[in-house]
Amino acid sequence: MLWSMIKIIVFVAIVAGLTFGSIYLLESEGGVMVTVAGVEYSLGPFHTALALIALVAAVWLGIKLLGLLVAVLKFLNGDETAISRYFDRNREKRGYQALSDSMMALASGEGRTAMEKARKAEKMLQQPQLTNLIVAQAAEMSGDTKKAEETYKKLLTDEGTRFVGVRGLMKQKLDAGKTDVALKLAETAFALKPRHEEVQDTLLRLQTETKDWKGARGTLNAKLKHGALPRDVHRRRDAVLALSEAKDVLDENASIETREQAIEANRLSPDLIPAAVMASQGYVEKGKARNATRLLKKAWDAQPHPDLAAAFAEIAPDETPEARIKRFKGLVKNTATHSESKMLMAELFIAAEDFPEARRALGGLEESDPTQRALTIMAAIERGEGSGDAVVKGYLAKALSAPRGPQWVCDNCHAIHADWAPTCDNCHSFDTLAWVAPPETETQSVTGAAMLPLIIGALEDNSDEGDEMPEDAEVVEADVVTLVEDSDDASNTRKSA
Repeated sequence: MLWSMIKIIVFVAIVAGLTFGSIYLLESEGGVMVTVAGVEYSLGPFHTALALIALVAAVWLGIKLLGLLVAVLKFLNGDETAISRYFDRNREKRGYQALSDSMMALASGEGRTAMEKARKAEKMLQQPQLTNLIVAQAAEMSGDTKKAEETYKKLLTDEGTRFVGVRGLMKQKLDAGKTDVALKLAETAFALKPRHEEVQDTLLRLQTETKDWKGARGTLNAKLKHGALPRDVHRRRDAVLALSEAKDVLDENASIETREQAIEANRLSPDLIPAAVMASQGYVEKGKARNATRLLKKAWDAQPHPDLAAAFAEIAPDETPEARIKRFKGLVKNTATHSESKMLMAELFIAAEDFPEARRALGGLEESDPTQRALTIMAAIERGEGSGDAVVKGYLAKALSAPRGPQWVCDNCHAIHADWAPTCDNCHSFDTLAWVAPPETETQSVTGAAMLPLIIGALEDNSDEGDEMPEDAEVVEADVVTLVEDSDDASNTRKSA
């Protein structure tokens, strides 16, 4: 408010000053005599002031016109001038508008429109580092992989955009299935930006797929260093890589390195079942049965597994069935209620031909958790106790349609694997195999369900034919032995019994 009043007062003062000055000049006497081409002009004070003002304005206008003429001549000569800068600003404005339109088209999924707008922006801006990436992504969107690859290669020439170009080419090679080239590009991208999580994950996946365990451990350490991986997850995955590295050494028959790396893997993650098995084998080869027993018990308490039981049996392969039962009771002491412990002890009692104890060890598992293995064990118990073929074959009939129990299942794609592996063979994800019961599917029981009437009918037909075992009963008897031997625990205990 005050500032507005001051401006009004100043304006009124200037107008008043000019007015009084003009009146003073008009009332003043004297003047200026000017002679032009022999003609004399007499100017009064007021007209003289106007003439001076007009002269100054004419000189200023002349200087400006001269500057404009010089600027036009320079513009025509190609030099930078105010005129060229004006056109440059106009072109730059239209270029940024085209760049904005291309980004909007790219976000909208209009690949070809985005390419056209990006080319227009590149022509106007003359800044390829701004437009090449959009051109490449738009070309990929529209299916022009050749154009996209050419544009990504252009980005390699500029140090500021080199990483973007390498990453773009890496993704292209991955999509094309050229993993060997993609691996080299991923290594280059990782060297340029080791903190980039997507590059870290891609490089780690490619290294595990190509079984470059040493390189994968280096990448994993970088993820931990840059805060992209929790320490506990890093410890577990480093153990998986150490185990994988040990398996490769085992394939090369280098037992010393195998033992060292397997023991390291078990130290990093004691609950990693394959690492515990390999470390135990290493201790057994060195004559350190006590160390092998200790680490297998620790792994069993974390996750009971048939492979651990098999490794535990290998510690004393020549012991009697009774001695084995006594030793295994120490293994399952803390997990006596676990289904794996129950089935393991039942199989050991079967191997010792103590079938009543085998039934008690199984603890009704055939009813509470009727898996193929539990039902097969029950069939073997019934056969050992002298039950009729109808009872034995009845349990086998149930086993045909029963779930298989825990297996190595991928957490990512739910693919089932016969053996543990560091990467899933189906989706190639790393460290996703877990020993769990797979989801039940209808296809698992189709064959078994179809066979049930045939088996039960055969049992009914042959139930009163006497003590001699018919031919089909002999087949089922062989099935009992085969199914029992399919379980890892039964297989190893009977080999050593």
